[in-house]
Amino acid sequence: MWGTFVNSAGGVATLVMLEPRDTVLRPSATAAPAAASQEELSLRPLDAAMDRYARGEDTAFDDLYRQGAPKVRGFLLRLCGDAALADDLCQEAFLRVHRARGSFAAGGAALPWLLAIARNAFLDQTRRARVRPRAGASDDALEQHEGPAGTRADEELAAREMEAVVRRTLQLLPVSQREAFILLRFEGLRVSEAAEVLGASESAVKIRAFRAYEALREALKSAEGKPGRTGGQKTR
Repeated sequence: MWGTFVNSAGGVATLVMLEPRDTVLRPSATAAPAAASQEELSLRPLDAAMDRYARGEDTAFDDLYRQGAPKVRGFLLRLCGDAALADDLCQEAFLRVHRARGSFAAGGAALPWLLAIARNAFLDQTRRARVRPRAGASDDALEQHEGPAGTRADEELAAREMEAVVRRTLQLLPVSQREAFILLRFEGLRVSEAAEVLGASESAVKIRAFRAYEALREALKSAEGKPGRTGGQKTR
């Protein structure tokens, strides 16, 4: 089945294949927070936009996309390591959001719900492709605006190198560890929210994130200790 996603800013329609069914986040009754008041929602723009859109206010989509797309795309980019693929999956995720908006719990937190749908789009894509995401594929896209190496301070260069190590290491992790770490460390979700997104227990999320953290710590430690890298070897 095919559908079109229309960019309201530019009026460009993109043809994207839709899955026959889409599994969305359905918070458990025990974990779901009380519905937020309109005053509370006004302090949470993304939640407010999603709430309005879920209630059928089509004009709220512009606000929802403006507030949510950068977060969704950033999450997908860290998951897949490919800027072009992250763009495509972000478009597909918002198509699924439109289709599933009636299932959003009024007054709920929008970000975990959006990320759960984005994660499903990513998992479906990896099942179709049957290939592992390319490690470091996003390096050029993320660094293309940097100036020449000679114009940067040593500290900035070292930070860039460490960021590259983190990106490469994330892509080598099992998806279950990668997504748990990204949700907690980069997206700022609580453990309970990450557990809802991943459909796992809170203890499982903690274990996965910890294993990812340990892998990243070892990778950074190894990179810092290599002779010839910015900063040199550690002094004992």
